[in-house]
Amino acid sequence: MTYKVELIHSEEGYAVGCPDLPGCWSQGATEEEALANIKDAIKDYLEVKAEMEKLREVRYVEVAS
Repeated sequence: MTYKVELIHSEEGYAVGCPDLPGCWSQGATEEEALANIKDAIKDYLEVKAEMEKLREVRYVEVAS
């Protein structure tokens, strides 16, 4: 699967985030390192999300207006 990522360059290197996966961020000293790290972060994110889906319980509640 392909995900869009956003790179932010600074004096320290690169921060990189995946807008489609809230909170999924990584970094690297070089652009190549940052991209490799975000691939790992996305993989880990998706694995944890799949595990959490197994534990999730959905209910409906009625709220009086």
